[in-house]
Amino acid sequence: MVFISPSKGRLSFDKMMKDITEYIKGLPLSSYKIIIGTDSMVREETCFITAVVVHRLGKGARYYYRKIKHRKIKSIRQKVFYETALSLELGGQIAKFFSESGFAELQVEIHIDVGLQGETKSLIKEVVGMVTGSGFQAKIKPEAYGASSVADKHTK
Repeated sequence: MVFISPSKGRLSFDKMMKDITEYIKGLPLSSYKIIIGTDSMVREETCFITAVVVHRLGKGARYYYRKIKHRKIKSIRQKVFYETALSLELGGQIAKFFSESGFAELQVEIHIDVGLQGETKSLIKEVVGMVTGSGFQAKIKPEAYGASSVADKHTK
């Protein structure tokens, strides 16, 4: 699994997590949010981007992303569920890493690319249930910037 950092280039999962923990240790008294969100773009195939954002509240953020190419998915429902599943899978790995590294208090938020406007509104209850049932806090648009801004930026 390869992640891309705009400032550090290509990183393995372990190197990304080391970079994240060093960032947090750099200002340990700050508050942090770990945000994971996935967005996708359908062309001849579907490109899924999952972003990991480390938000140092009031003091900026850094992010990483991974890209997964998949066969063309035409169903909006299937696409949203797959986006959410990718975020949950990575969220589980990150939460496990944090709990094993002494950062168990860090909350992981999953940002879902659905909102009250548009064709995804009928999916909100199900995907939010998927996320909260997995033990994570769920955010939808307009608060789901991890998916709708950060990940979206790299689907183009």
